[in-house]
Amino acid sequence: FLSLVAEFCCGFFVILILGNFWFLAVLYLLWLYLDWGTPCAGGRRSHWVRSWTVWKYFREYFPIHLIKTSELNPNHNYLLGFHPHGVLVAGAFGNFCTDPPFKNLFPGLTPYLHIMPIWFGCPFFREYIMSAGMVSASKESVSHVLSNKGGGHASVIVVGGAEESLNAHPGSLTLNILKRKGFIKMALKHGAHLVPVFSFGENELFKQVANPKGSWLRNVQEKLQKIMGFALPLFHARGVFQYSFGLIPYRQPIHTVVGSPIPVKQNLNPTTEEIDQLHALYLQKLKKLFEEHKSNYGIPAHKSLIFE
Repeated sequence: FLSLVAEFCCGFFVILILGNFWFLAVLYLLWLYLDWGTPCAGGRRSHWVRSWTVWKYFREYFPIHLIKTSELNPNHNYLLGFHPHGVLVAGAFGNFCTDPPFKNLFPGLTPYLHIMPIWFGCPFFREYIMSAGMVSASKESVSHVLSNKGGGHASVIVVGGAEESLNAHPGSLTLNILKRKGFIKMALKHGAHLVPVFSFGENELFKQVANPKGSWLRNVQEKLQKIMGFALPLFHARGVFQYSFGLIPYRQPIHTVVGSPIPVKQNLNPTTEEIDQLHALYLQKLKKLFEEHKSNYGIPAHKSLIFE
């Protein structure tokens, strides 16, 4: 979805350059140069954009639900680890980039969804995603959000990243997380409390072409992911007037469960051992969150999370 909108915005920019409105393109390039650092400095959110009626219908389509399990004190800053990535990351967008789901459940907290920096190089598209509350996933950007001295900021990081989207098959419970410890280090450096978030139903929205590890397709996808920075899962779902094939996601309910916070004491220079200890605790709390809620959302009792 983001790719399609980005392509449209880029196409519109090319039309401006080639048409009689090239001067507008030049002015925008100047603006882009002057505004380049904004995605790493908290972005430029718009309550008006986040409250568009279309997002209400977007959330109701699946539908998307946000479930609160514990209070989050707005006097603290938080780092929310979102799992799994899925193909669309619909739960992350619907709950953290539109109003009012998060705002109603967690008053006083402002969520920032961190996405790959490459998206902010797309003309016009960058303005939209910033207005929705998305910011860069760079270290500089996460530090900016978590440095708010008054608290009340929540960085939302899709921990598995683009690589995890290649595991987004219906029923899959595999998370790419064992080697991902950068978010743990950031939480320690800023004393941001860690909150595991699991989005049940995220992997059920599309069917992906079989790509088991070691297959030629998976090898090609992984190589492209390393080159381009984002993955290219081959997926399909339903159409507008039929249910057998298309790119519109299936209408499967998404329940995004926000877990209890893990208190983190600020440590400007954490050791490898301290990072590993907190990472292990985070995995323990994430697994506990999943086990406590899986029966509510149709996950068989014998199934558990797989960490890779």
